[in-house]
Amino acid sequence: MLVLFETPAGYAIFKLLNENKLTEIENLYHDFDTPEAACKVVKLMHFEKFADTAEALAATTAAVEGKLCKSLKKVIKRHCSELQEQLAVADVKLGNAIKDKLSLSCVSNTAIQELMRCIRSQMDSLLAGLPKKEMTAMTLGLAHSLSRYKLKFSPDKIDTMVIQAICLLDELDKELNNYVMRCREWYCWHFPELSKIVTDSITFVKTVKIIGTRENAINSDLSDILPEDVEQQIKEAAEISMGTEISRDDVLSIQRLCDEIIETSEYRTQLYDYLKARMMSLSPNLTVLVGELIGARLISRAGSLINLAKHPASTVQILGAEKALFRALKTKKDTPKYGLIYHAQLIGQSSMKNKGKLSRMLAAKASLATRVDALGENENFDLGVKHKVRLEARLKILEERNFHSISGTGKAKAKFEKYHTKSEYIQYPAAADTTLPSAKRKHSEIEKKVLIEEIRNPDEEIVKKKKKKGIDGSPEESVATVLAEEETPTSKKKNKKGIDGNPEESVTKVLAEEETPTSKKKKKRTKTENVEGDNLKHEEEAEGKTIESEPGTSGEQLKKKKRRKEKDEEIEEVTNEETSENITSKKKKKKKKKCDE
Repeated sequence: MLVLFETPAGYAIFKLLNENKLTEIENLYHDFDTPEAACKVVKLMHFEKFADTAEALAATTAAVEGKLCKSLKKVIKRHCSELQEQLAVADVKLGNAIKDKLSLSCVSNTAIQELMRCIRSQMDSLLAGLPKKEMTAMTLGLAHSLSRYKLKFSPDKIDTMVIQAICLLDELDKELNNYVMRCREWYCWHFPELSKIVTDSITFVKTVKIIGTRENAINSDLSDILPEDVEQQIKEAAEISMGTEISRDDVLSIQRLCDEIIETSEYRTQLYDYLKARMMSLSPNLTVLVGELIGARLISRAGSLINLAKHPASTVQILGAEKALFRALKTKKDTPKYGLIYHAQLIGQSSMKNKGKLSRMLAAKASLATRVDALGENENFDLGVKHKVRLEARLKILEERNFHSISGTGKAKAKFEKYHTKSEYIQYPAAADTTLPSAKRKHSEIEKKVLIEEIRNPDEEIVKKKKKKGIDGSPEESVATVLAEEETPTSKKKNKKGIDGNPEESVTKVLAEEETPTSKKKKKRTKTENVEGDNLKHEEEAEGKTIESEPGTSGEQLKKKKRRKEKDEEIEEVTNEETSENITSKKKKKKKKKCDE
């Protein structure tokens, strides 16, 4: 029986000297303990060495797939077909392929597998013509080549180029910003009005390069860079510029800086086109979903495309926000909802309320797309387009749900306005800059002050109502009461000012108020009692005068009026006593509360 043994260096054909050894599989390894013992069981007949690593890789891949390669076919035809013996093969598929094409009987069972293991253990001694260092080098080279073949490796799938390109692109953006800022500050000493007229950075640099000094602005042609109206503004501003004069050497150094900025910006556009093409070849599905720049930044942050494919969707969602995540975990606050993925186009289209939901959905689809790009065999972007359409439909539903859920209540409108800001164009009032005193305001602009209504005494209102009720049907009495009511307010005003008909009474009132150290409430009571007494006296005098002036009044009518007055006085005394009792009871209650406390 012949044994076909495959090695990284080539094919070896051994002759099995004693076939009875295969019956004792359990003790077969004892026969291969030493090289001398192994030589008594098997003997090397032929060794076919591979010419290079490519041939070794082709032979190995064919053996893995169970196919018969050309080099193995030639070896078997030369050394095995003439002997017409059985051939021991490790792989069943390979044995079937040899049997079909070369009509040789092949054997592959557990005994043959154990024999292969024993030969592999003493391979260095059995293959005497092959050095050990060369064998290890061949093994390592074949292993690397086979792993690349299994992963369908191609030069277009090199993600390191994308990582380097995106890092260089970010650095170029920073450098360009610094150079443009330096150029603006430098040239604005000479022509400060230009930076306000031309806001675009690259256009400003090109304008500075063409103009040079501001004296040349009138004769220079800027039609290729700027529109006509802007060009005219620059020429007018150059004539009345407030900048300082600079020398020819200064202008040349500024123009050299402008050349550097223009060259760097052109190289930046070329690098961006290169990055776009590389991303479409490396991961087309991820590029369709999130864009070239964000996809490249995700790959750069993860380290490689394979590492990004290993990350779960939750990690892809917050990739780039590691500082905020660990800060939130440390302070026990809310973790961030998005990282680098926040700058994607789909999340930018959504409202603030739905950004968290959409970032979670986009991260899930992006992780699937990355795994397809890294480990899949197809190089199209159908999956990315399909997921993007679904996400756009979901975003539309979410945004429409916000509009439908709003009711007519003010509460719901306030919630809606919280997330949807109103764009208002507010112009700055130029009149606010003046320091001169403003003109007098119109009467309509002055805020009307709220007038304080005079508080009337409730006792006086009660007395007036009762007097109105007590008036009979006779017109003479009604006239007398009206005259008395008209005279009472004048008497009240005089009493407040202290200018009554009796000066002695007013003086006594003032002295009493100064001498009594009682509380404010007692002072108020004494004042009200004095005022009421004076008012009653004045009313009696007024009524007496009116009655005397009227010729038709009889004695019975006078008696009736006196009785009514007496009743009114009794009612007033009762009301005053009730109010005083209420005040004393309240004071007692307050004292009790303080004592309890």
